[in-house]
Amino acid sequence: MNTFTPELSVLKNAAPKQFEEREQTMPRQIVADSHIVLFVGQHIETPELESQGYKCFFAQDYDTAIVTIEQLQSVFRRKPGVIIYRSHTDNQKGLNAWKQFFQQDSSCACIPFLLYTEDVTPEMTAAVKKYTFIDEIITTKCLPKLASKVAFINKFKQLNAFPPLTVVGGKRKQDHKRTVNAILKRGFDIIVAGTALLVISPILLLIAAIIKLESRGSVFYAARRAGRNYQVFKFYKFRTMVADADKKLQQLQHMNQYKNGDGPVFYKVSNDPRVTRFGAFLRNTSLDELPQLFNVLKGDMSLVGNRPLPLYEASTLTTDEWAQRFLAPAGITGLWQISKRGKKEMSAQERIALDINYSNQHNFKYDMWIMANTPKALIQKDNV
Repeated sequence: MNTFTPELSVLKNAAPKQFEEREQTMPRQIVADSHIVLFVGQHIETPELESQGYKCFFAQDYDTAIVTIEQLQSVFRRKPGVIIYRSHTDNQKGLNAWKQFFQQDSSCACIPFLLYTEDVTPEMTAAVKKYTFIDEIITTKCLPKLASKVAFINKFKQLNAFPPLTVVGGKRKQDHKRTVNAILKRGFDIIVAGTALLVISPILLLIAAIIKLESRGSVFYAARRAGRNYQVFKFYKFRTMVADADKKLQQLQHMNQYKNGDGPVFYKVSNDPRVTRFGAFLRNTSLDELPQLFNVLKGDMSLVGNRPLPLYEASTLTTDEWAQRFLAPAGITGLWQISKRGKKEMSAQERIALDINYSNQHNFKYDMWIMANTPKALIQKDNV
């Protein structure tokens, strides 16, 4: 393993030849290198990373890690592509130091930060909620898939840190129209979602009771979804499947209508055997979507927007073109739902194109047009 500590001054020896060649032609700009991994904490043997072409650096603690980052920037004009922090008994002190560092150096705040452990404990889960710069907890099993994980996290952190700007004549242009649209959209969401929840609360209680009577399991289905700028949140629906439906997903891969090889991954099955009888009714009438009004009130999503995606789908949409769909808010209804909802022939590319179309054109007036056309799309033509 290629390790580094500042006092050993081995950066020169650790520099690959391609670093030196690129250094001669590159400007003085400091860039993140996705193949530089900085480990912090107890030493980790990672032959699988080195075999994938990663350059691994090791720092015993926070102070050593900061010196390593400074030397990488001053000597090679590069920042680590990912920081992997080894969990230990003094987590709070170290994580507080990292929190302060990212607050002071916004240019490093986009670096993916992963918490490494052998066993995920409740304390570590609580730490992830407390320290928002921690992107994910990983174990040894995650290391072979590190490249795709880092690319995904890096993409959404870049979008969150540097939202798209309108530039005219070399100067940043303040888009007042978009600001007004955003205020109208949020105000409309709060009023409509809040009022609707009050009015339909008896219906929500009745649905919850039937679900509980029909099959064992919770009333709600909560899943992690990626919305605007890849922001991950808990997405709520009424449960329409049997309790252990997620565990049966792999068994039904042959029924997935999106079989697109190496392209973007979507999953949808006609006449899914995991769906309960009452669940099928909820899906066909879209009543299973009603709990998402809570997501709207929380600000996770809007009434109108692009469908928030499961993380396994979102992680396949990280190219610059496809990532455009994540520039728009996540929504309960949207252009895809009113255009071709429930039709088997819709390809993954068509879905993405509709999402990108909405992302580029959305405004309050466009949202009202989609809302007006949503009722007739609520009744699906296919059991998907």
